[in-house]
Amino acid sequence: MRWLINFLGSSLGQKTIMSLTGLFLISFLTVHLLGNLSLLLNDEGYTFNTYAYFMTHNPLIKTISYGLYFFIVLHTIQGLYITFKNRMARGANRYAVKAKDNASFSSRNMALLGTLVLAFLFIHMGDFWLRMKLDWLPTVVYEGYAEPMSNLYERVAMQFKNPLIVIAYVIGQIVLGFHLWHGFQSAFQSLGLNHPKYTPFIKGLGKVYSVLVPAGFALIPIVHFLLK
Repeated sequence: MRWLINFLGSSLGQKTIMSLTGLFLISFLTVHLLGNLSLLLNDEGYTFNTYAYFMTHNPLIKTISYGLYFFIVLHTIQGLYITFKNRMARGANRYAVKAKDNASFSSRNMALLGTLVLAFLFIHMGDFWLRMKLDWLPTVVYEGYAEPMSNLYERVAMQFKNPLIVIAYVIGQIVLGFHLWHGFQSAFQSLGLNHPKYTPFIKGLGKVYSVLVPAGFALIPIVHFLLK
């Protein structure tokens, strides 16, 4: 057990945790987007509301969600700690500073981008998830369901009629895209998955992912504002 504690406390262990939690969150974003795209259906919110009901009432999904919250916090703490250590190290090494200056915008500002993404997440959860948990939303009754369920779709549709909220969400997704631009391929590299044969593919996939997924999330408020 001591070797595990020593490993997790080492620089390699911290980067490994950062990478694994990052990949888990990347997987979550994909699933979350697929569910949220049901907001674009013309079924008066039936698909989205029943999806949200399932996600908040299925015991397995609820257990995974608690793990998600833990990984978000752990990923944030690890990221800030690693950034602090790197800055301290660069302060004593002018060559490291020069190398950092040649890095991309995303890699130079991962901590800032991650912090902005976290702030956006808190606002997002407070506006929708927390209201549903506290029963602050109107309910709707669907045939085949034994109890009324929160009409989360109505809240989303109302909020996305506000141009300031739509702009804020689009900006949030741009920030997320920049964070993913470096973070996706960096996670694989930190795990040692770095090889001339497949590294170019990972980098390419990461760039496509960092554009398509945030764009998919940003599309939802834009469509609701313009067409719904």
